[in-house]
Amino acid sequence: MSKLLVINSSPMGENSVSRKLTAMFAEKYQAQNQGVEVVEHNTAEMKLPHLDGEILGAFFTPADQRNDAQKAHVKRSEDLIADLKEADAIVVGSPMHNFGVPSTLKTYIDHIARAGETFKYTENGPVGLVADKPVYVLATRGGDYSENGYPQMDFVLPYLKTIFGFIGLNNVTLLQANGLAMGEEAVASALNQAESDIEAALAA
Repeated sequence: MSKLLVINSSPMGENSVSRKLTAMFAEKYQAQNQGVEVVEHNTAEMKLPHLDGEILGAFFTPADQRNDAQKAHVKRSEDLIADLKEADAIVVGSPMHNFGVPSTLKTYIDHIARAGETFKYTENGPVGLVADKPVYVLATRGGDYSENGYPQMDFVLPYLKTIFGFIGLNNVTLLQANGLAMGEEAVASALNQAESDIEAALAA
């Protein structure tokens, strides 16, 4: 059975536009891929700890030397990485917080971007260890950060494209819904455009 990994990161619950878009995406993806299993991670609710000395120490301690607390830190990371590797496609919903990704999404990435697990360094530079697969990023933002607005202030899409490519995921489609704080008409237009963009991306 194929798997779609949905990664949501908005703290706004049912009021989240990015979650509405990932739900829309998942519905359309399932319609095209009968029997697909949807696995969801909501980073806003996962309470993942920020990496500290204890967690980093656990990652770099040889497996046969880890204590129980270190084993638990590593297992949490390995479980997230397993879901990432087992998925046939990934969709990420990310609102813009202060021009970047939500802090909980950054923390999730810190737990899955691990040397020796999802990337490695070689004499020719870093190499991703995750088998390539389609990744779709659905970015929502209150202002206009498209090429017609302020793209130079958008650190969401460039960052996610870079980090996914770093771990081996280079087939990344970047979609965005702009102007969500610019009135009802702008919101309706942005959502209609996002739906069209999702359909086009899935048809590609």
